[in-house]
Amino acid sequence: QVQLVESGGGLVQAGGSLRLSCAASGRTLRPYTMGWFRQAPGKEREFVARINWSGDSIYYADSVKGRFTISIDNAKNMVYLQMNSLKPEDTAVYSCAAGLLWWKYDYWGQGTQVTVSS
Repeated sequence: QVQLVESGGGLVQAGGSLRLSCAASGRTLRPYTMGWFRQAPGKEREFVARINWSGDSIYYADSVKGRFTISIDNAKNMVYLQMNSLKPEDTAVYSCAAGLLWWKYDYWGQGTQVTVSS
């Protein structure tokens, strides 16, 4: 089992920044791809970014490219999502996930709310 706990969400004005954190624990995470997803009210969950455990393979959704940065700290078993130039349409519950395959995530955190006011 892998446990994931997100933190760092909150209320921010448009143009502001937030950094989300995901603390991972449990079995070794070395083979896992770590991803961030978000779900806005009334919408389906969407992919935001992913990173492999070595940090040398990163991919972003077009909607966040150039504004968000995903990173990983192997020593601390932490994954981060730095979000800059936030827009009201970024408002959602953001969840961290881990998967052995980049297109299939097996473990999910409970999510953290991000609200961007205009």
